[in-house]
Amino acid sequence: MDGGNQSGESGFLLLGISEIPEQQSVLFWAFLSMYLVTVVGNVLIILAITSDSRLYTPMYFFLANLSFTDLFFVTNTIPKMLVNLQSQNKAISYAGCLTQLYLLVSLVALDNLILAVMAYDRYMAICCPLHYTTAMSPKLCVSLLALCWVLSVLYGLIHTLLMTRVIFCGSRKIHYIFCEMYVLLRLACSNTQVNHLALIVTGCFIFLTPLGFMILSYVWIIRAILRIPSATGKYKAFSTCASHLAVVSLFYGTLGMVYLQPLHTYSMKDSVATVMYAVVTPMMNPFIYSLRNKDMHGALGRLLLGKAFKRLP
Repeated sequence: MDGGNQSGESGFLLLGISEIPEQQSVLFWAFLSMYLVTVVGNVLIILAITSDSRLYTPMYFFLANLSFTDLFFVTNTIPKMLVNLQSQNKAISYAGCLTQLYLLVSLVALDNLILAVMAYDRYMAICCPLHYTTAMSPKLCVSLLALCWVLSVLYGLIHTLLMTRVIFCGSRKIHYIFCEMYVLLRLACSNTQVNHLALIVTGCFIFLTPLGFMILSYVWIIRAILRIPSATGKYKAFSTCASHLAVVSLFYGTLGMVYLQPLHTYSMKDSVATVMYAVVTPMMNPFIYSLRNKDMHGALGRLLLGKAFKRLP
């Protein structure tokens, strides 16, 4: 594993956050609990939306896809992490590491783009309510989602292919919970300037542009809400986008803690921030979207009560 100049075919060691056995046991149960809560929460959101015709609207269509993305995202990283916490063999193959990296990068980008599309949906609903139904047609919603998937797949493919050009030498120990872009680049002994340039250029397009779009959308949304004469109307309008605003803040806040820093300052202390965006954010999203959402409460109630009544003789 600690051999000379190789492209990485011998694989890596995913050491995780801690190598102390007592801490690993605590971490195992903590991550298992969070994973189960994330899976159950996001599956319930998807089932509630797909089983209730009242929620066949653009907002819930994108929310169901966001939950699917979060579900896929945690399944890409946490099961392997749980196995490593319980096993003496913490190796991950070179192909396995690149696959994990590709899915991780693609799904983070997809999460971000779906949040941007959801901001556009809220803008149309609040700023252009008379044209909302025709503007946010099913065809447009599917097209926007397809565009998000295409851009995310290309984004992940670019960075994964560039990573195959990187030469690794010396230690292959990754003190992290998964194969992460910055960590792998720090292990490289070849020139990674192309990788850094690609991260900056594509990052501006995939992350900063949608963020700017979301900020602009909310500026117009807030202006429209302030024009509403009644306090009740203002509260009702703001409540429809408060959940989305909370998720965007959580997503960019945790992501910024990890990536808004130079590569040479990137250290293992960033593992905590990584856990926040990779584990905690997907776990919290279902709670945020269903906490004060009466439509979601009703759909979840009908879903769960319907299942309970079907079991009765």
